Amino acid sequence: MGRLPLATRTTPLSLRRLNRWQAEGVREELADLYTESCCTESCATTPGSEYRRRTDFLRRLTHDTWRPGFTMLTAEAPGLVGYAFGFPVARDGSWWTGFRGPLPQHIAQLTTSGRVFAISGTVVRPSERYHGLADRLQEQLLADDRTLLGVTLVDRTHRAACAGFRSRGWHDIGLLYRPPGPTVLRALVLPLAERTAVEPDDLAHPARVQ
Repeated sequence: MGRLPLATRTTPLSLRRLNRWQAEGVREELADLYTESCCTESCATTPGSEYRRRTDFLRRLTHDTWRPGFTMLTAEAPGLVGYAFGFPVARDGSWWTGFRGPLPQHIAQLTTSGRVFAISGTVVRPSERYHGLADRLQEQLLADDRTLLGVTLVDRTHRAACAGFRSRGWHDIGLLYRPPGPTVLRALVLPLAERTAVEPDDLAHPARVQ
């Protein structure tokens, strides 16, 4: 994966892997950092916005922790400064429900073989965003030898985030509708070139997940 220039760190960083039970045990701390990282001045000017975002995050986190294979990676320096979490995509293709149009052939094949890992969330303290921490957390989550493809979903309206993923080697393969709510998400994938022969052009060949 390509990297952006990194700022120099002055504090040692340690990474720790958590299972579902450990993640549930620090859920309030995780929500605090999520709120700090995503709520800008707009939260302060919109009554209830911060509470709704925090509540939505905790609901999603709880749902994800019960997915088979859930794992979380935290970064501490020495307090919590970031984390990423995800899970293997189910072989039945249910994770792709709501994808607009047929799924690219190689992605369908990798899904049914159980070689796709979804990064469901990446949260980094604003002061850490120029140290390459998000990339490092995601790389470690995808380090399992069984994983041949990383996938993630990004709100279509977050153009800067989508551009950032693409600049680091992720490919935009289309839109996905994930209720409840009107949110339209971009599906981004990262072929792990050293483990698979999938080429970027292959991602455009459609096929339906059975």
